Amino acid sequence: MYLIRRVYKTKPGEARRVASLVHKQVQIYHDAGHRGEFRVAFNGYTLPGDQDVVVLEWTDEAIMSPMRGGNDIPREALQVGGEVRQYVESQRIEFLELLTPDKMQS
Repeated sequence: MYLIRRVYKTKPGEARRVASLVHKQVQIYHDAGHRGEFRVAFNGYTLPGDQDVVVLEWTDEAIMSPMRGGNDIPREALQVGGEVRQYVESQRIEFLELLTPDKMQS
């Protein structure tokens, strides 16, 4: 099982807008069966720490290429992704393996 985290650095003052658009995009993926449960968080300017940041997280059993054969990406998700890009300075994706009971060492 994997934890997948996409982190967006937004243009100043755009974190809440990006978080809303990212949520909309991922909800489209979720409704189409491409993604399980997810969560979106952001820090605009009201909290300590890094500002203008949006974090999207979800878990999955496998890491699969979006360019794999037979992957039918919803057109609406791509459209929302285009909207997001205009408010984002950079982004990265992190892949972490979840520690499950069968992986624990004694």
